[in-house]
This record gives sequence, structure tokens and C-alpha cells, in this order.
Amino acid sequence: MLITPDASLREALLDKINHKTKPPGSLGQLEDLALQLGLIQQTLTPAVVRPSLLVFAGDHGIAATGLVNPYPQAVTAQMVVNFIRGGAAINVFCRLNDIALKVVDAGVNMVFDPEVLDSPLFYNASIARGTRNYLEGPAMTARECQAALDKGASLVDELQATGCNTVAFGEMGIGNTTSAALIMASLTGIPLASCIGRGTGVTDTQLDTKRATAARALSLHPVRNGREALQAFGGFEIAMMTGAMLRAAENGMTIIVDGFITSAALLAAHDMEPAVLDYCIFAHESHEQGHRRLLEYLHVKPLLRLDLRLGEGTGAALVVPLVRAAAAFLVEMASFADAGVSQAGEDAAAGAAGKEVAP
Repeated sequence: MLITPDASLREALLDKINHKTKPPGSLGQLEDLALQLGLIQQTLTPAVVRPSLLVFAGDHGIAATGLVNPYPQAVTAQMVVNFIRGGAAINVFCRLNDIALKVVDAGVNMVFDPEVLDSPLFYNASIARGTRNYLEGPAMTARECQAALDKGASLVDELQATGCNTVAFGEMGIGNTTSAALIMASLTGIPLASCIGRGTGVTDTQLDTKRATAARALSLHPVRNGREALQAFGGFEIAMMTGAMLRAAENGMTIIVDGFITSAALLAAHDMEPAVLDYCIFAHESHEQGHRRLLEYLHVKPLLRLDLRLGEGTGAALVVPLVRAAAAFLVEMASFADAGVSQAGEDAAAGAAGKEVAP
């Protein structure tokens, strides 16, 4: 289900928001958020139900070369283990904000031990043990790309079956900021130099190598659409997020987009189905260079600017309380009429005394 324009519902939501006991617009972006939630859920009483966060993990063939990443490829698998043990930032934020966390192996180059495989946090959706080096050919085959899209969709269907109506996205994959930059440059036409940043923290020399490597890859793989961009440059975690986002919108769920890499997945989804954007809440503006340009390209406004650049879905987890607050004020806050409070332009003294104003 994609949002059907409903002028009467929009008007009713705006009327309800504007008649709460506050000056119009005084809750800022929370008012925009409440309106969006009402339109997504097609109701005047939206709610955030069983919010969940999916962290998709995948390895990239390019990472084995060390050309675009200061950390070794093995860190992806090591961080998956850290997620399962509950020691990462995303674990802390999900526990704090009562968010169900699921760690998805989309294509990590590792055979995990039973500690991981048997964990209720872990979901094995591996397409392959990492993508191919995109300097030697497309990162994935057309069949692998479709499998990743389909698996992401099925994961969201499973979440919705539990009653979840709000899904947030995070990722882990050494080398994936370069993949995100390549997807962004190929689909937006923004110069590659403006899309590539320091990722996990490369030196100036490493950044020069990263840019040169990405420029070579971009020249090798001209793409025409989001699917081709994923196939040429994406990681399985990025493609799986794209499929999950498309299905979440189709299912009428609220999507919370984290940082640069998740926004690149959304960009590919937007190319396939522009209406997906109506379902998306953009959590924050990452410190990664390309993210601001990408948000501007999509004409969207993030809720937070905290200079985050960790990934994992950390920014998305931090905004879940704000999403809850937007729904709560719309449903629970009194209106002027309910509270007997005068609105602007009315005689406040008469309203407080409950008396008519003398002629």
C-alpha cells in the first residue's frame, strides 16, 4: 500500500495539530512528523507499535584490497559478534529506547560460531560471503541482487506479522561508504568528489587513494537506474536494505533512515519507486561529507545534527523517542476546546472566567 493523496485526512490532521493547546507551529518539526505519521497510518490517532531496528551486515570485495578502507575486512564479522554479545552502541541505544534489534547477515565473509548462529538477535540471510571487487566486474550478479532485494522484503513481512509498524535501518560493512558514494554519484549526477568522505577515518593519503579507486570504478560501470547501481557497486547489506524499504512502504509502515549508507539504499529504492519517500523519516545528518548533499538532493530534512558517523543505525535509534513523542502529542494533548483555554484572538480573561464579554 502506497499513500493515496487524501486532502480531507490531511486537512483533518492539520486542524487537530493546530487546535492543540499551543501556538501554531510551536512544536516545530514534531508537528510535521505527526502529520506524516497520520498520513502513513491513514488515521487521526497514529501510534508507534513494536518499533524494530534491522542492522544489515555485509562484506565488500573491494575491502580485501585495502584501497578504500583503513580497517581490515575482518572487522565486519567481529562487529557482528559484538552486536550479538550486546556490546555495541546500537545495542545500548536499542535497550535504552525499547527497540527490538535484529542483526542480519546479508553477506559477511565468515562462517559464524554457534554463539552467533543460535542467538535470537541473529538472522541468517547470507547471499554469499561478500560481494566481488567492483574493479574487476560488477559487485554482484543480477540474480544475487534480486535475491538480496527479495530477502529484505521478506524480513519486513516477518516483522509486520509480529505487529511492528515502524522499522529503522542500520548497517555494518567495511568499505561500504565508498559503495554508497558510488551509488549516489551514479544516480544523482553529483560529482564523485562531493560524495566521498573519510568514512571510518582515513588519512589524507588514504583519502586520495579512495577517491582514485572510486573514480576508476565509476568509469568501469555506467549505470542507468537504482537496480544497476546496486548490482555494480552495492554490498548485499545495501541491496537488502533497499528491498526492505520498498516492502515497508508497500506495507504502510514508517521507515526510519539512519545515515549515509542507509540513505544511499533509500536513494536506490526511490529510483525504483519514488513514493517510498513519503514513508521515510530521516534521523540525522551524518558527518560523512556526501550525506548533506544527498539529503538536499532528496529535498528532505533530518531531525538531528549531532555529527554522528558510526552507522549501525545509531542515529535512527536515537530518534525513535521523537517519533513516539510526535504520535503521543497528537493523540494525548488536549485541544483548546477540551481544556477551556482561549486561542489567539479570543478574550483570554473571559475564557478563564467562563463569562461572556460585555458589549
